[in-house]
Amino acid sequence: MVWACDFLPVIDLFFRQIYAFYIIELASRRVVHLGVSSHPTDAWVAQQLREATPYGLTPRFLIRDRDRKYGDDFARVAKASSIEVLRMAYRAPKANAVCERFLGSVRRECLDHLPIVGDRHLHRAIKEYVDYFNRARPHQGIGQRNPGGTVSLPAWPRRGRLIPVPVLNGLHHDYRGAV
Repeated sequence: MVWACDFLPVIDLFFRQIYAFYIIELASRRVVHLGVSSHPTDAWVAQQLREATPYGLTPRFLIRDRDRKYGDDFARVAKASSIEVLRMAYRAPKANAVCERFLGSVRRECLDHLPIVGDRHLHRAIKEYVDYFNRARPHQGIGQRNPGGTVSLPAWPRRGRLIPVPVLNGLHHDYRGAV
């Protein structure tokens, strides 16, 4: 299993810098973990890795960039969990293409439409988007499977109709069959 992680910098409504840290499983494109902080430190990033790997459920490899936020504490947690950390080359965003694509999706489909007020608001908005992304958002993959493993486009019910379920206050919609 291979995971990749990256930071998403966000400027809130009051011009404060906030960072969202996320970890993605490359095979399924499933977002495994999400954390938000105004001041991400090495200790905070190491704690995020601990929270993403409960009960020894760890990947074999973790791809990351060369950001200074990944320090000695992060390296110790990865080594203790038997995770081999692969650092990307300088100025090579294609080496972490899955994370970069997810970052773009979050920006275009969520953050460009919401005025973020603070840390908690950013965490709530991105968490709701991640739940939608993992469970219901259509992905261009084999058989239109989403990261949760189910088919993202529901079969049209023979009787009844589809009901739109709003996500992010109607910014997106999930569809379910009415009985």
